[in-house]
Amino acid sequence: MKDGKRLVLYIDDDDDALFAIRAVLEAQGYAMAGASSAEEGLRIYKALNPDFVIVDLMMEEVDSGASFARELKALGNKAPVYMLSSVGDDLSTTTDSVALGLDGVFQKPLDAATLLSVLKTRLMA
Repeated sequence: MKDGKRLVLYIDDDDDALFAIRAVLEAQGYAMAGASSAEEGLRIYKALNPDFVIVDLMMEEVDSGASFARELKALGNKAPVYMLSSVGDDLSTTTDSVALGLDGVFQKPLDAATLLSVLKTRLMA
């Protein structure tokens, strides 16, 4: 939590996507920490201990999102982690989401209503 609000860490190298999701989250009472690389996201994760994590699959390196998810799992992460992918439903057949420590996959571009519904369900206290 940050300032009494649930904190979402969103990692994406697309600045426009970060800006758009921040606007959606903050309008609904969430706090957001944004990172433009998996490396930066890992630093922020360790510093802030977010309640929910969204990471883009393909950023500066092809599988940097998957590597980030594996690192969180190795750290004993308890927050829900969702991968963001533009490859769609094929990701679920080509990627072992459990092995990566993922709780789910969002399709890119990220639909605000879907995101808010998942957050509401996953972050019920």
